[in-house]
Amino acid sequence: MQISESIYEALTNEEDNRLSEEIGEDACREVPRNFVLILFSYCLTKLGDAVASPKTTLAWLTSMVGAPAFVLALLVPIRESGSMIPQLFIGGFVRGMRYRKHVWVFGSIGQAVCIAGTGFVAFSLTGAAAGWALLGLVALFSLFRGFCSIAAKDVVGKTIPKAKRGQLAGWSASVAGLLGIGVGIILMTPASGRLGESFLGMLLFGSASLWLIAAVIYSRVVEYAGETGGGRNLRGALGQTRLLVADRPFRRFVITRALLMCSALSAPFYVALAQKSLGAPTYLLGAFIVAAGLAGLISGPVWGRFADASSKRVMICAALITSGIGVVVFITNRYVPGLSETMWFLPLAYFVLALAHSGVRVGRKTYVVNLASGNKRTDYVAISNSVIGILLLVVGAIGALAPLVGNDGVIGLLALMGLAGAAYGTLLPEAED
Repeated sequence: MQISESIYEALTNEEDNRLSEEIGEDACREVPRNFVLILFSYCLTKLGDAVASPKTTLAWLTSMVGAPAFVLALLVPIRESGSMIPQLFIGGFVRGMRYRKHVWVFGSIGQAVCIAGTGFVAFSLTGAAAGWALLGLVALFSLFRGFCSIAAKDVVGKTIPKAKRGQLAGWSASVAGLLGIGVGIILMTPASGRLGESFLGMLLFGSASLWLIAAVIYSRVVEYAGETGGGRNLRGALGQTRLLVADRPFRRFVITRALLMCSALSAPFYVALAQKSLGAPTYLLGAFIVAAGLAGLISGPVWGRFADASSKRVMICAALITSGIGVVVFITNRYVPGLSETMWFLPLAYFVLALAHSGVRVGRKTYVVNLASGNKRTDYVAISNSVIGILLLVVGAIGALAPLVGNDGVIGLLALMGLAGAAYGTLLPEAED
């Protein structure tokens, strides 16, 4: 316990473990231990995410095994939406459980099995069979990820005080950034172009083991029995969507979060814009990944502390940064093309965008955890994630406008979406009160 307390104090500047009313006296005594265990678990799964990313490793694998072109286009949408859309129904199952860390452990083991399956694809399958297998595994991976997402927010809400939740999210983002830098550096080396199927297969098997280790660590979290209300059937789960109409603060949060999707949706168009101007060398992709990783490393703890003070203001600030850099890129590419075609401009702009996206993630995660407690928090997380998952597929179709308005035009449109999100976010109540 002494080691965990030392780590906790170093990361949060907390020298005493004062009673936190929202989690109770017993849970308060376990905060340092739980904070460290959850942080380590998150770090391992984020490392797995970096190694088995659909934007890098799985994309390379798709090309190497000769999968159809549509497989590459579907990897990221399925990975993101597949974990969000089912959460409305997953939440109905989870809310009937007194202890919810076991759901996270189950989801983590399931993700490990799916990533190990992609390693098997690398060794054994080619062509269309490999492509369909990858899509199926990514979809199943996303489903297990949905279980983890619901359970994680509940467990954090029961074990970590409000004043420390943003810092937990921030340090997790920071470590993920450091790991992302490592992945990017690998991509920038000449050896990255010579990775074979066997090497990728072993890499994916190794990645799968990280989720298993994380599951073991997370199982040691001390969780006290929480509120239950019984599970829900399909009709009951769908009935909870009435909160979008009846609960004004929650409805405003979902609308704000939907508008803030611009930070994630615009990222690929920065890369596409650079590829159009500079070609598609591996080191260019590596430069963008390093930029994202560096942004996460630098901004995570800062956004985390900011979110503990006001997660609402974090979302507004991040939206304004997203919009600002989007407008700068649009104007520069249209009127000063020589500048946008330099080697440094777009990776630097992407770095700023990644800073903003880190703030969006930390802010909205902290906000929804603090907005409610017990089963109401479970409902909030499940409903908002399911709605956002559907909207990701719908709004993501804005990429179809690229042939008409250009990649910079899409970035400009998404920048306007961010401005709307910042404006609407001012209507949110403070969740930390």
